[in-house]
Amino acid sequence: MLRQAPLVVQSRAMASRKQTKSSRPRKKSKSTRRSSAKLKISKLPKDAVVLIVMLHARPGQEPLLQAELTALVRPTRKEEGCLAYDLHRSADAPGDFLFYEVWASRDAHTAHTRTDHFRRWNARKDTLLSSRESTFWKQIA
Repeated sequence: MLRQAPLVVQSRAMASRKQTKSSRPRKKSKSTRRSSAKLKISKLPKDAVVLIVMLHARPGQEPLLQAELTALVRPTRKEEGCLAYDLHRSADAPGDFLFYEVWASRDAHTAHTRTDHFRRWNARKDTLLSSRESTFWKQIA
């Protein structure tokens, strides 16, 4: 004798609640709202500077370079005067990295170069890099 699975009957009220619940727009989580707010910076402070740094790894040093650069991010973002400090890796050339940095002033960036984590990086960079270019920028619009 075969057993039949019990038949589940859904009331119209239950179906209506499910549909209403699923059709409601979801609220953004706090972390999503926070990260979105960071992106809405449209006008920088008067003395702010943007620094673009392009880094090219020596062949075979890509994983070590990425680890060293990643280690700079957290302590740097905590520094006074650091408005943004974002690390990117090239989608086309895995040995190429880019820092997009925004500092409240040139003095804030100079103070960054005196920190322990930056000095540690500065002592190691020549063994990991084949080249490096950096340029300061000022926002005009």
